[in-house]
Amino acid sequence: MGVHEVGYVARLANTVTPQDVGRRVTLRNRLPDGRFRDIVGVLESWEDGVIRVRRRDGETAAVEARDVVASRIVPQHPPRRRGRPDTGRGDPAP
Repeated sequence: MGVHEVGYVARLANTVTPQDVGRRVTLRNRLPDGRFRDIVGVLESWEDGVIRVRRRDGETAAVEARDVVASRIVPQHPPRRRGRPDTGRGDPAP
């Protein structure tokens, strides 16, 4: 019996369009050194070949559309939890 190699082939698709401004997206773009970087946030604009995404921390990232190798719409980020509500346990009896 021979050795069988199982390969993984990533399915890269660009599904984000300029009409998705205002929606939460993820973009995977190729860096000049050949690595990749993911940007997640709200699509702010897509003009003149430049895509701008506002990240959760408020910073805006800009990327050339030609460098995006994959993109998709992602669910809205759930609200941050501020802690558990007081359950009344441990309170002294009146």
